[in-house]
Amino acid sequence: MSHRVVSTDAKTADVLTTADWGGHEVTVEILDADQEVDLAGAVDGATALVVDAGTQVTERVLREAAPGLVVRAGIGVDNIDIAAARELSIPVANVPEYCIEEVATQSLSLLLSAWRQLRPYDEQVRAGGWERREQPIRRLSTATVGMVSFGKIAQRFADLLSGFGCELLAYDPYLDEAVADAHGVDLVEFDRLCRESDVLSVHAPLTPETEGLVDETVFSAMPDDGVVVNTGRGGVIGEEALAVALETGDIGGAGLDVLATEPPEAVPTDHPNVVYTPHTGWYSEQAIQECGTTVAEAAVAFLDGETPRTLVDESWISG
Repeated sequence: MSHRVVSTDAKTADVLTTADWGGHEVTVEILDADQEVDLAGAVDGATALVVDAGTQVTERVLREAAPGLVVRAGIGVDNIDIAAARELSIPVANVPEYCIEEVATQSLSLLLSAWRQLRPYDEQVRAGGWERREQPIRRLSTATVGMVSFGKIAQRFADLLSGFGCELLAYDPYLDEAVADAHGVDLVEFDRLCRESDVLSVHAPLTPETEGLVDETVFSAMPDDGVVVNTGRGGVIGEEALAVALETGDIGGAGLDVLATEPPEAVPTDHPNVVYTPHTGWYSEQAIQECGTTVAEAAVAFLDGETPRTLVDESWISG
């Protein structure tokens, strides 16, 4: 029997078209389909739908296209209507571990760039200058780094920071304290995290609880030279509030790999000590290979009548 795997994920296209499908006859179709109406028609009858972060898998898509399996070629599943998939008994899998090292490294890179004010200095030198800016810079070892959510990426980030001598805090109401202890991190309430963090690094998924969580109250509580880093989801940070906080001096800088709208019509702020990257924290050649291979493994497990090991919601498992 022949099966169709339809994918909107460009990064794993080469991996999926050459993947080992465990003896199953599989045809892979790579789409450029971001719009709901296009996606529903193109996926109709597919065994599996593979999607990137920008593809919205709505209830309508799920009902009309009725794929056997949906796989998010990445970690976050906020672009998939999980409740509708559950109602329709369409299992959803993701790739939760493929870019842990990459995103943690990106977080550290953005932190260091904003803390050391590398962008303003770089622009000054390119313009012919060679002066120390009046804005003071503290030793990073004197800083407290707070993490919003403490999943596997944040845990790796904390491990990378362990040699810098920073105090490490995290807010994660769903985490066992023993996990934080193992990484030298103190679990604290959100208010304390905001008050004490010189660097606030966001690793949270976008959920109703986290949307707009980092707002003007947070920025007001942070030190005036504080730095905000976001490699989680753009919507967790109130971007207008961030722009105001930078302009008024409530905080001193930011490093942003994700934005609420991607790509944006305009960046939230042109403050000189803000570093932007275009949601590329996940990237490495090894990460692409691992992501595509894990997607294929999930589809093969589904075709074999088994439970994909990266199933998002285990309530789909019968029995």
